[in-house]
Amino acid sequence: MVSGAKKPELFFGQPYRQGDNPDPGPGNLENVPHGTIHFWTGDPRQPNGEDMGNFYSAARDPVFFAHHANVDLMWHLWRTRLHNDNNNNTSFTTDADWLDAAFLFYDEDARLVRCRVRDALDTAALRYAYQDVALPWLNAKPVAVAKEESTSGAAAARAITATTATALPARLDGTVSVVVARPETSRTAKRKAEAEEVLVVDGIEVADRFRFVKFDVFVNAASAAAATQSGGAARCAGSVALAPHVVRGEGDDKSEKKGRAVVKTAARFGICDLLDDTGADGDGAIVVSLVPRAAGDTVTVGGVRIDYVK
Repeated sequence: MVSGAKKPELFFGQPYRQGDNPDPGPGNLENVPHGTIHFWTGDPRQPNGEDMGNFYSAARDPVFFAHHANVDLMWHLWRTRLHNDNNNNTSFTTDADWLDAAFLFYDEDARLVRCRVRDALDTAALRYAYQDVALPWLNAKPVAVAKEESTSGAAAARAITATTATALPARLDGTVSVVVARPETSRTAKRKAEAEEVLVVDGIEVADRFRFVKFDVFVNAASAAAATQSGGAARCAGSVALAPHVVRGEGDDKSEKKGRAVVKTAARFGICDLLDDTGADGDGAIVVSLVPRAAGDTVTVGGVRIDYVK
């Protein structure tokens, strides 16, 4: 979520400007841990997963503030450890649409004030700081896949083509596996630094906005079961986790209609390190498996491809 998001759009998500279609695609942090923590701390006995499990009610739970303080810490670490140029950590973007985006808040005197994003980038100016402590997890890597356990993209592609390949678009009512061609193989370290190889899961459509949705994305895992066994973490590219943003109203046709409106989005995962860790950087194709964890029957995926992000 932090060290795996080497490029700004992988951490932040896709740009969203006036006139764009909504939900162009969240960043790594928005999905995990942000979305999953909301679901895990919501109450399944409540009609909408209140409090933390739904957008409208989340801030009623005191854990909301601890959770979002930790999200802010992740944001701080990403800026200072990965993208720090000693210039208030803003070098990751000069995009005025983002820097000058404004939000309205009530201050301590109940006055309506307008704040821009660029006004909130310097924690010193906001008069707070995070304790400087060891972060052993920041550069930690999953246990590398042993040579005898590694499934190459070529071998996995041959196996899946003969057995369980899925044509897209497809619904995630079970594990969906597809063979994805890689435009470049065995890239140099310089080329990898210049452009991150990004796995794009496109055309994600969610038909029920009342439910929490989650699915995991694996590369060259022979099966959903294998993905959770030895070396499984090294093969995991990431997850998509979407918390409900609508409320189910009793007899409320308007809320029901909104809840059934299809959400269309996409997900992107940097996979340079994953391919190196699993010995697959030389393969011309990889097998991507989408493993549903929650409400997969409401999700359709349109396509999977490789892009390169500078």
